[in-house]
Amino acid sequence: MRSPLNLPSSFSPLPSRSTLRERLRRMRPSRFVKQMPKNPPITTILVPQGAEYKAVYRGLKPITGAKPTLLSIPVGMRPLRQYLQQWNGEIPSRVLLMGLCGSLQKRHTVGDIVLYEDCLYQGQLQKCDSSLTAQIHTHLQNNRLVRGLTSDRIISSATEKQHLGKISGADVVDMEGFTALEFCQSAGIAAAILRVVSDDSHHDIPNLTPAISPDGSLQPLKLTWAFIRQPLAATNLIRGSLQGLKVLEQVTTSLFSTY
Repeated sequence: MRSPLNLPSSFSPLPSRSTLRERLRRMRPSRFVKQMPKNPPITTILVPQGAEYKAVYRGLKPITGAKPTLLSIPVGMRPLRQYLQQWNGEIPSRVLLMGLCGSLQKRHTVGDIVLYEDCLYQGQLQKCDSSLTAQIHTHLQNNRLVRGLTSDRIISSATEKQHLGKISGADVVDMEGFTALEFCQSAGIAAAILRVVSDDSHHDIPNLTPAISPDGSLQPLKLTWAFIRQPLAATNLIRGSLQGLKVLEQVTTSLFSTY
């Protein structure tokens, strides 16, 4: 018996599943069809102890999936080297060093997110892992690829920052980058460095080097005294650090919610 519309009895108003899949495939733009490769996870984050560590810790709290191990490290080259040489437990495969840094160039201002390509120390150069760096650069918005410079002391005066930037060609300065990369390279660990600028190149900050103890911890009384002696420079540091720490927390959440 034929239907009132003279359609065959085998007719079905619904297309088959295979037909639907094919139609949907043709309708989708190719940019949605392409599957992005899944990146190997960052297994460990290293962050200088204190406010920087707390900012990254807060940034990881909203992450619901698997999280990397977060380790608090001492401030400074020598304390960090001793810490890494005494590493206990399983050696991680992919490490991200995070924290704050100082700008050596006018183009990098407070709150800028910087991703190191390499790092200098006394004419020596250590490169970050290019694959890991490229993956982070792709996942994050508004980050700048830079060359870092590691110093064994805090660079506090604007004049010295600008001079170091000129003679080295580096963009930013920190106290741990070169040491971390040196260790990771010798141990066969893929490493990247992601930091936020907390002081620019045209304002002084207090000389806090005397407030750093030999074990890489900060001494509160000496820190307070340095602020009292240089109140204007202290204001610059506090204002920049608060802004930098806020961005550091935000960028942590952003990176690990999409990575």
